[in-house]
Amino acid sequence: MSEDLRTPHAPVDPEVEPPVVLERPGAAPAPGSVTLIIPTFNEAGNIAELLGRLAAALPAHLPCEVLFVDDSTDDTPAVIERAAPRFAFPVAVLHRESPGGGLGGAVVEGIGRADTDWIVVMDADLQHPPHLVPELLGEGARTGADLVVASRYIAGGSRAGLAGGYRIAVSRGATWLAKGLFPRALRGISDPMSGFFAMRRQAVTGGSGTLKPLGYKILLELAVRCRPARVAEVPFVFQDRFSGESKSTAREGLRFLAHLAALRSATPLARMIGFGLIGLSGFVPNLAALWLLTHTGLNYLLAEVVANQAGVVWNFLLIESLLFRDRRRHRHWADRIGRFTVLANADLLLRIPLIAVFVGSWGLGVLAATALALVTTFVLRFAATEALVYLPRKAGRSDPG
Repeated sequence: MSEDLRTPHAPVDPEVEPPVVLERPGAAPAPGSVTLIIPTFNEAGNIAELLGRLAAALPAHLPCEVLFVDDSTDDTPAVIERAAPRFAFPVAVLHRESPGGGLGGAVVEGIGRADTDWIVVMDADLQHPPHLVPELLGEGARTGADLVVASRYIAGGSRAGLAGGYRIAVSRGATWLAKGLFPRALRGISDPMSGFFAMRRQAVTGGSGTLKPLGYKILLELAVRCRPARVAEVPFVFQDRFSGESKSTAREGLRFLAHLAALRSATPLARMIGFGLIGLSGFVPNLAALWLLTHTGLNYLLAEVVANQAGVVWNFLLIESLLFRDRRRHRHWADRIGRFTVLANADLLLRIPLIAVFVGSWGLGVLAATALALVTTFVLRFAATEALVYLPRKAGRSDPG
């Protein structure tokens, strides 16, 4: 069975999708049933071979359906529809006109459509061997795990299909970085960069319930936000791509870093720490601009004021990208940078009166008063930035930006 489940939408920013809230379907899923979610982008040359290998691997008694979530610009959807009638299991296509959230967004949209007990996520390029799908499900049933990851980094696994030492180094570095940032959430997961895994749907909808996918590392998103209670792994050998070209690019690497930052800064305390670190980094462009302006002969006081704006712009760009990426759609970018600039410069005006109060009324020494004023204005600026620049508006009042 093939069907076009396209749901057109027009997100404000294709890089920034609003949170996806997953709801349970009304009917209880059949025990052991599974939906294979396969995100595709120009994978026409892989479809027939993939479906053929799945047909050979899946037990006849397994209640199974395949859902391709497609962002292609080629004829991949048509190829899927032509191939689908040849197979015993249902095959559906959800084509997205606006591929918000990248591959991760595609998987989450597929999860929202699934009404089965299990969800298996895999790529269409056959680097994830289809014959392991029953093994993933069997391991979940045997161990009672909520999440079963196909791992390249346990005994019996291999990353052989990664082309070249550069990609191997990047993959390993990304794994170390993710596990270092999320040691508790990723405990028991040796390969958080894997795109091949099985998960009970109940664990997805019963977890945080709100997902904010960005880029192609959807397992990381699910593990960190949903916190499955029990995790198991099976080894797999990463295969060579059957057809087409890799979708791994430098841009995807940057999106991965932004995704890590968004996940790590999900709590107010983490955002405040990140806000402070970004503020400290702003001294670099500030001092560089001050040096340049004074060496062109500009008066040092005027240069101080202008150079401070370089730090403000630096801080704004990093805060936008790393801390409040998912809230950018609530106000126009010009409104956001205007408010942020006012708050950043007001910090300077507020600090001097505070120091005077701390010294004159509280009897503090100048150094202690200055340190306390810095901490106070920092906390106030963080709270004001979150509330006045990135506070979500009421539904229907968001501005593009």
